[in-house]
Amino acid sequence: MPRGGTFNLLVGGPKANWPEDLTQITGTWIGVDRGTLRLIDQNIQPVAAIGDFDSLQEPELQLVRRNVKDVRSAQAEKDFTDTQMAVMVAFRDYHAERVDIYGATGGRLDHFLANLFLVLEPQYKRYAGQIRLIDRQNTISFFLPGQYTIHKEADKQYLAFVPLTPIDHLTLSDEKYQLHDEPIPYAISFASNEFVGATGTFKFDTGLLCVIQSCDTYEAHHD
Repeated sequence: MPRGGTFNLLVGGPKANWPEDLTQITGTWIGVDRGTLRLIDQNIQPVAAIGDFDSLQEPELQLVRRNVKDVRSAQAEKDFTDTQMAVMVAFRDYHAERVDIYGATGGRLDHFLANLFLVLEPQYKRYAGQIRLIDRQNTISFFLPGQYTIHKEADKQYLAFVPLTPIDHLTLSDEKYQLHDEPIPYAISFASNEFVGATGTFKFDTGLLCVIQSCDTYEAHHD
């Protein structure tokens, strides 16, 4: 059983939001519900399949069980998403050092919001800095108080700093639009920004901060 390192989760969102070639992504894969079938179709062997599998027909479910050793089924009537369950399994049982979630941003809005805000729940919050939601257009990361340097990804020139809880003393020192020791007393999307160079730095004292790197269009990845 693989342990540690980066675990990649593929969920059931639209294929158009996936990275262009899943096989080029390093790390260990976990399939989330229908995402498991998509990994099998891409000739990627997931170490686990997690979900209620309510969208799968019986032949599809049998295919999952033949190809994946660790299959964990949940009741469809539950108070959490399949993705939340998979995140916890990756950290708790596989001791992941980071979890990257693919396909979670372009499908149903209720699922996306649940996955975006899972880091606010007590059982996930301690892992917030190790979770990312990734699609072709956006990389969404979460940060606990501290000082950070982030690297600009290809084509993702734009930055957004979104407090998920009140933030104290936010400083953006080398982005296009700078802030210095700014208090943000309530959660609001307040700061759109841009990289000036290959990296950006920021720091803050309290709260939970969401940082989004993005490009304007999907076409930017093909120019």
